[in-house]
Amino acid sequence: MGSFRGGRAAGTDGAHVLLQHRAAWTHEGDTWAVPGGARDSHETPLTAALREAAEDAALDPAEVAPFGQWRDDHGGWSYTTIVARASRALQLTPANAESTAIRWWSLDEVDDLRLHHGFAASWPALRRLIGADAALP
Repeated sequence: MGSFRGGRAAGTDGAHVLLQHRAAWTHEGDTWAVPGGARDSHETPLTAALREAAEDAALDPAEVAPFGQWRDDHGGWSYTTIVARASRALQLTPANAESTAIRWWSLDEVDDLRLHHGFAASWPALRRLIGADAALP
């Protein structure tokens, strides 16, 4: 059996994070998470995360500056979340049927949302990473 590798993109402005509301028919649907999905065998975590964000939220990779990553390793499968600062206030919308909404949430609001369990487990580490960057312009 091969290993599963995924890439996710957490867009932030230092006070908010960009989340995707997953369609009901998707795995753990009707939950919030960062855009992401399976990583192709030739992709790096960064290229996979940016591709997935473009596919899910029509995010132009030129509009973000990656500054960190967090790997959630489950021995046999893993997700690497790339954290990137948005260069300006981005107004994004769902770009495919996997998303019902794309929205900026304040960091303090995220814990109150119905989260995808994988994202929920990663959120404390991701929030620390985002907070470490909050002082950057």
